[in-house]
Amino acid sequence: MFETLAGGLEMGKVHHVALIVRDLDSALTLWRDRLGLPVELVLPIESDGVTIAFLPVGESKVELVQPTDPTTGVARFLESRGEGFHHVCFEVADLALALDRLGAAGVQRIDEAPRRGAEGPVAFLHPSSCHGVLVELIEAPGGPAWRSLGFEGSKVEEGRRHELG
Repeated sequence: MFETLAGGLEMGKVHHVALIVRDLDSALTLWRDRLGLPVELVLPIESDGVTIAFLPVGESKVELVQPTDPTTGVARFLESRGEGFHHVCFEVADLALALDRLGAAGVQRIDEAPRRGAEGPVAFLHPSSCHGVLVELIEAPGGPAWRSLGFEGSKVEEGRRHELG
């Protein structure tokens, strides 16, 4: 369900909150083994130099992000700020339209157009326009960017998912 906000932006739920960690296995010991959150997927993303894990809770998720390449911005973020909060992700109905409306409103976008993410089409907004917070937007399953980026139906490529036991 989406709510139409100021400027016509259709926004839904908080999709996930991302936490940056030095050691994914150690983080999973807390989040999975001690707090009891199930692991939905673990996915190495070589192009971004990270391995991520999604753990659903309620209608949202916790994303754990471990840098695997020390030359990436994510690794530099971890080195300068340490472990903890990295970004918040909101679901939108139409990502390209949301980016256009936000750009017209003066919000600085890291991504000018939707790109492929681990769970669908995504784009990031610059922290300088969001009071120091890195904001990610993800398009709801089945939206226009899903088709234009070649996602099949409303599911992310199953071959990219790595389930944990």
